[in-house]
Amino acid sequence: MSRYWGHGGPYETWVDCLRRWAAEENPRLDTLPRLAQEDFPAETWERFALHLGEALDTRLKAWADRLTEALLAAPDEFSAGRELAQARAGLLTVRAVAGHPGLPESLRSTFRELVDSQIKDLQQQLERRLDDLAAANGSDPRWVEQRRRTLRDNALTATLMPSVPGAADDPWARTHAADRPRRRVITD
Repeated sequence: MSRYWGHGGPYETWVDCLRRWAAEENPRLDTLPRLAQEDFPAETWERFALHLGEALDTRLKAWADRLTEALLAAPDEFSAGRELAQARAGLLTVRAVAGHPGLPESLRSTFRELVDSQIKDLQQQLERRLDDLAAANGSDPRWVEQRRRTLRDNALTATLMPSVPGAADDPWARTHAADRPRRRVITD
């Protein structure tokens, strides 16, 4: 990543990385420099926010297009559920960029809220489309309900749940081999 530091400083490093990330080149984001509010004048931050917003928008649109195609091609609910689960990984990447620790807190929170709002909206759109299908003549109501269950069981909004480090301390969140009764193995 050292090639980024040779030209326009931290601003150019970020902008170049965002452009490459939007083009799905997947550059390393963990080596981006920290930006502080006092680093640049307000006009520069406005331009930077446009770059960040465009990159996030580009990735989200491409992600949504791929998800829509995959859901339409899914032959069964297991496949649809798998596509939704895999799609969440793409959303986690977008949320990670929006909330990158190298960004000033105000920018992080603003863009994370925007991305989270779009994720909620997409989940609602998918469910509304099912409502439209259910209302249309010729749609199998069993299929619509199965797909609705798949959408809810594999909700995109699950990416919005904070991953709390202490969550593993929840006794329902793990299995305890020592707490389970031993099984008897009967052999002849």
